[in-house]
Amino acid sequence: MTERTILHCDLNSFYASVESIGKPELKKVPMAVCGSPENRHGIILAKNELAKGFGIKTAETVWQAKKKCPELVLVPPHHDRYSEISKAVNAVYLEYTDLVEPFGIDESWLDVGGSRELFGDGVTIANELRERMKREFDLTISVGVSFCKVFAKLGSDLKKPDATSVISRENFKEVAWRLPASDMLFVGKRTAETLLRFNIKTIGDLAAASPEMLEHALGKMGRQICEYARGDDRSPVRRYDEQEEIKSIGNSITFRRDLVGEADLRAGLLRLSDQVAGRLRKHGFKCGSVQVQIRSPEFKNITRQRRLERPTDIGKELYDAALELVRENWSDKAPVRLLGLTGMALEKTDSAAEQISLFSTPDDTLEREKRSKLEQTLDEIRAKFGGDSIGYGSVQASDIFGEERSEEIAPE
Repeated sequence: MTERTILHCDLNSFYASVESIGKPELKKVPMAVCGSPENRHGIILAKNELAKGFGIKTAETVWQAKKKCPELVLVPPHHDRYSEISKAVNAVYLEYTDLVEPFGIDESWLDVGGSRELFGDGVTIANELRERMKREFDLTISVGVSFCKVFAKLGSDLKKPDATSVISRENFKEVAWRLPASDMLFVGKRTAETLLRFNIKTIGDLAAASPEMLEHALGKMGRQICEYARGDDRSPVRRYDEQEEIKSIGNSITFRRDLVGEADLRAGLLRLSDQVAGRLRKHGFKCGSVQVQIRSPEFKNITRQRRLERPTDIGKELYDAALELVRENWSDKAPVRLLGLTGMALEKTDSAAEQISLFSTPDDTLEREKRSKLEQTLDEIRAKFGGDSIGYGSVQASDIFGEERSEEIAPE
């Protein structure tokens, strides 16, 4: 079997780099992209290399970053521009192979095994792509070259910015096994903490561990990350036109001020349930369960979810379930910084089973149909006149919403 050649291309400091295109002065100073501080969106979304040198981190508050670097230059985000450039960059990748799998807005895997006769080996293609990014977009990428996706991703993290790193079948034990286990894909903070309890500190320790023990401790993922550490990753790079299955649809809002009291919580949940229901309908889904995320001003997070009686894409039903979850799990006297609502257990609308409750009446069914038609009418009005053209009075009158409705942190 021919060895695969996988590239992982990672655009360096993507948001900050895009903001610097055509603005050379921003490349010479520590700079960060952040939301609007006056609307409680004062967190760092992305930063350039000079800002990283001051220890500035993504998701910390602006005032924390300013304490580390008083001369830090702050710029607002332009998400439409980031999306536009991401698509253009992937179009360049597609000139080399149709096996291009985006991993977030700023990273993509490429399987160039079938392209070597045309364009050269993996390192040659990686270096050519690096030059093209600089020449065509004024951006830099770091590229990992390997025989599997996990080690290609690890390779792109080894040296930044603007570098090519190789983790081959011959050197992966020497290069990868000495690195912390937390450096490997799918080993998050909690997983790393669990591994430490078994004295597993490095990727080499992970490779040497018992797969059965790891599966017992972490479930199926435990066995999988052990196999990955040993170089046994056969997961394919998907074609660019293959859409990943949507597993959930949701949104979160960091509010202009802390929510205090049930009136604030109701307004926040009403806005979220309206948004999420609209997205469910747009994508042709109903959800079978609802998840709520709550974050305090001290960044304490809780997440709770519950199964619905029947699949729905009706905002009022999402709202009722979410409000019940919040009431059961959070005091209305405790302030809230962020609320999130997610529809899960998705089913296609045309195949979602309509389970009628034993206690349902014809009036209940008629009322549900009326509500569904009303919300579909709202969708049509918003599509024609804009998302904020019509909404609930309690939401429109509330002072908890700023101009930006949610925070999106840039992948590094």
